[in-house]
Amino acid sequence: PAGKSADYVNTGTWAKKAFSEAKIVGKARLAGSVEEADGTCKRIPKASELDWDASAAYAHICSNNTIMGTQFHEFPDTGAVPLICDMSSDILWKPIDVSKFGLIYAGAQKNIGPSGVTLVIAKKSLIEAGREDIPKIFRYKEHAKENSLLNTAPTFAIYMMRNVLQIVKEQGGLPAMEKRNREKGALIYGLLDESSSFFRGPVEKESRSFMNPVFRLPSEALEEKMVSDAKKAGFVGIKGHRSVGGIRISQYNAVTVEQVAKFVEFAKGFAKANG
Repeated sequence: PAGKSADYVNTGTWAKKAFSEAKIVGKARLAGSVEEADGTCKRIPKASELDWDASAAYAHICSNNTIMGTQFHEFPDTGAVPLICDMSSDILWKPIDVSKFGLIYAGAQKNIGPSGVTLVIAKKSLIEAGREDIPKIFRYKEHAKENSLLNTAPTFAIYMMRNVLQIVKEQGGLPAMEKRNREKGALIYGLLDESSSFFRGPVEKESRSFMNPVFRLPSEALEEKMVSDAKKAGFVGIKGHRSVGGIRISQYNAVTVEQVAKFVEFAKGFAKANG
């Protein structure tokens, strides 16, 4: 609202983009950043590093940073300031206490379903206080009032989301998802820690993402060879984002422990042959 500002934390590409967009429509303030001189973010900031404005309209974070391979494992305490979180890439990876947030938003395209729909969990009091000087389509309270039918809904994406949520429930819910995701993380990070002279993980251990482990090899030529050899072995999409390079293993909920174990087996063989 007029006369207020919002706090943003920069932990990577998507958090930085959110901050940039916020400045277009209001006053946004950087409460913390871990971006290094080369543009990379290798960790999540400590609570002591964050400078919150006690009078901010809200505080915004991105829970998982797909490009940088970092993830919040403890959410910051913003006191009376509503905490807004972009959970697009790690919602449903484990149980979350939603009461700690003013609003959570998540694009469906990682753990929930196909792209085209966004899940929003919001406190009614927060969205009721939303701005009135923007088009209705951008006001969450209008969507809530119309039971998410303010506009013609993307019915197929919602149908698929319903199916995915049903499967998650049938497979044991979020406690089961967390157990599986931690097993996958242990496999990949075990590989990096055991073969640190060949596979170099740039992210600090306390900040490692369970959704998007990233690592580098001794040379870019070897990284290209690994991507090529992996494709022949049946593993696709492991090339790191173009902005940072390297290797990225996106192991969302749909990826099984067995599939990750097979990749680790392949990676060990590649290191032995090329190390």
